[in-house]
Amino acid sequence: MFSIARATARRTFATSTTVDGFTGAVGNTPLIYLKHLSERTGARIFGKAEFQNPGGSVKDRAALGVVRDAEERGQLKPGGTVVEGTAGNTGIGLAHVCRARGYKCVIYMPDSQSQEKIDLLRMLGAEVHAVPAVAYENPANYNHQARDHAKQLPNAIWTNQFDNTANAYAHYTSTGPEIWEQTQGDLDAFVCSTGTGGTLAGTGKYLRERSNGKTQIWLADPPGSVLTSYITSGGKLTERSGSSITEGIGQGRITDNLATFVKDVTGAFTVPDEKSIEMVYELLDTEGLYLGASSALNVAAAVEVALKLGKGIYPCSTRQLVPYSQPWQAPRWSPSFATALTGIKAGCFRTSGCRAKD
Repeated sequence: MFSIARATARRTFATSTTVDGFTGAVGNTPLIYLKHLSERTGARIFGKAEFQNPGGSVKDRAALGVVRDAEERGQLKPGGTVVEGTAGNTGIGLAHVCRARGYKCVIYMPDSQSQEKIDLLRMLGAEVHAVPAVAYENPANYNHQARDHAKQLPNAIWTNQFDNTANAYAHYTSTGPEIWEQTQGDLDAFVCSTGTGGTLAGTGKYLRERSNGKTQIWLADPPGSVLTSYITSGGKLTERSGSSITEGIGQGRITDNLATFVKDVTGAFTVPDEKSIEMVYELLDTEGLYLGASSALNVAAAVEVALKLGKGIYPCSTRQLVPYSQPWQAPRWSPSFATALTGIKAGCFRTSGCRAKD
């Protein structure tokens, strides 16, 4: 399924041309040079601006990838239904793709999610089922309900974002080649957090193959995820414990997407929430970029890898900008919250005296 020749032949870079509709606009996002952090570390650090996808996040790639794969396999025919269990941006990406390609979209999600997110999905045309939030092992988990719903419908698929390796392949044929071309093959390391594992596995696999193993691939983990311990212990899966303020990343198991590449990951480490939130405001103050905590975690991780390895080029994935209309603009993202959590005053990264007084 994965081959450099197929990825190169399939991908056309169209940043300077017109594109065909929503799906044609997915991908080809720029690498943003992060000047302040690069100067601080002595490396060249870039963020892959995935918020410039037409649906607003990196998940547009996976959404389009799994739908195209189902079409090519003959599993999804015109007028069909796409069903997924998702608490985040995959649902938004699928709703956009389905609307653009003429499919019905059904989303199952935990009832702990915000009303704004539900309203947005419904506005995009999705049928939304908010169900009680229970553990993955429980048959009533939203992912399992999505699977069972799809089985009951004719001409329907469950996209199964965590274990459908078409997710990783979408990044192998798009994100990886884009980064390689944008850095002209001069690339020391790629840093990425993971939820489904698709971005890390697909992008990482392409970059490792294209560089003949020279490009390092690092996994950045939030607190509460088991992936750092799994990789650093040589493959021992521990019980998940703890939690993080970040959303959409971290994992308690090895998904089928991640399994395609996990043995080739160079290393992994956990980024504390305090560092992620501190980076939210550092990027706003020094680069003018207002990112969510999961994106900020990736950037904080890129800084850590740069300091480990020395001078070089280190892209990381910036998943999504924080839209002002979303609940992330709530008090927990306020400067007073950041100060309480990190001890750093928001907007104090250019000058000294930024540590909050006790």
